[in-house]
Amino acid sequence: MTKSRMMIIGLLVAAFGLTGCNSKAKNKAMTGDVASLQAALAQCEEEKRARDQQLAELRHNMNSGMAETGFENIPGVTGSASAGEVTASVESDLLFDSGKTTLKPNAKKSLDAVAGVLNSTYASQTIRIAGHTDSDPIKKSGHKSNYHLGFERAFAVREYLISKGVDSKRISLASFGPDVPKGSKPQNRRVEVVVVLNGTSATAMAN
Repeated sequence: MTKSRMMIIGLLVAAFGLTGCNSKAKNKAMTGDVASLQAALAQCEEEKRARDQQLAELRHNMNSGMAETGFENIPGVTGSASAGEVTASVESDLLFDSGKTTLKPNAKKSLDAVAGVLNSTYASQTIRIAGHTDSDPIKKSGHKSNYHLGFERAFAVREYLISKGVDSKRISLASFGPDVPKGSKPQNRRVEVVVVLNGTSATAMAN
């Protein structure tokens, strides 16, 4: 056999060996990727089971009158629960100056706490933010009506919660203006952050 042929055969053997090594390395890397993905999927499923259990316990406690919403002990915020919904009612006088839609600096601490609850306890649930006002007619603020004022205030709260990591796709907006009074004028002026306990739709309600 000539030296040229021997060299060619040697090069082919070397190339084949390198190709085989590369294939083995790629297969090993792919196997590692699959294992990582499977571990991540298992963790996601475990977190979902934990949230589902937490929501089931919350529904049970709501039905038995023992519900804790997670919004307790937040300054200026009142938590409440009813069939299919959990509400954090935030005093508008805490959030805004009279006739204004710009959040007060002191309000942000309370909204930070609300966002924390939304991102943990209710991480997969849809949210409705509703603005409410008193019945005094608009005179000086420049808003067309109390409904416009209620919407702008709800929108301001929405934007702040989004800035704190709440997914915008989870949030819908509403304004009831003066139509759903709660008692005194200060109580009527509020923004309600309503969590819908179904995890899929902003309109469907949990059983």
